[in-house]
Amino acid sequence: MSIEDDVTLLERVPTLRLLGTDALRMLAIGSEQRAVARGAMLFKAGDEADAGFVVQRGAFRIENGAGAETIAGPGALIGELALIVAMARPSSAIALEQSSVIRVARSLFQRVLENDPAAARRLRDAFASRSSQIASDILMAGAKLSI
Repeated sequence: MSIEDDVTLLERVPTLRLLGTDALRMLAIGSEQRAVARGAMLFKAGDEADAGFVVQRGAFRIENGAGAETIAGPGALIGELALIVAMARPSSAIALEQSSVIRVARSLFQRVLENDPAAARRLRDAFASRSSQIASDILMAGAKLSI
């Protein structure tokens, strides 16, 4: 894929779209592409999380070890929080078919944010809004459970 194809794919990711085209171009140039064979693990729970992955093609099953799972296909961002903070992976990702991803290293992501303060503010505001919504949802669920 060309850099422009990668930018177009990154623009499909709601979180990354907030950064703007120039920042996405920097991410596309600095990121690496990886092929992942069917049945192979992209990462496993407990691994050090130092990057996020955008699915280019194929699909991954994301398992949290407690029975919850989801499927991530093209345009999905896997490991979003790893772009912001050092942590252990809370889940595993297994390729369901021959797949490919764009690996975005946390160090690259942070450099892009440092070079574009407006993009960093947009991302901060989006995370704050999502956190507020999650807190509200938890309160609503708790209220329903105590009835």
